[in-house]
Amino acid sequence: MRYLKNVVTLKLESERCIGCGMCTDVCPHGIFSIEKGKAKVNNRDYCMECGACEKNCPAAAITVKTGVGCAAAVINGLLRGTEPSCDCSENSNSCC
Repeated sequence: MRYLKNVVTLKLESERCIGCGMCTDVCPHGIFSIEKGKAKVNNRDYCMECGACEKNCPAAAITVKTGVGCAAAVINGLLRGTEPSCDCSENSNSCC
């Protein structure tokens, strides 16, 4: 599932990656793959910013801001009984 285009906070420092594959195991949307012994992000826009990859990366090669963006929007929408919104409207100064 793609969320919002080009707003994801996910970053991968491939030079730090040790190729353990934990990111591929824990990512609920399967956005990571291992190629040539390093992790690769296949499509950043599929990231829901849950933070599982960052928390499970033993090399600290992955960073992502949890609680922002689409993951928070989906969770908050479910809790409030409203449509998911990360407040990325044209009139908003704070975006995902």
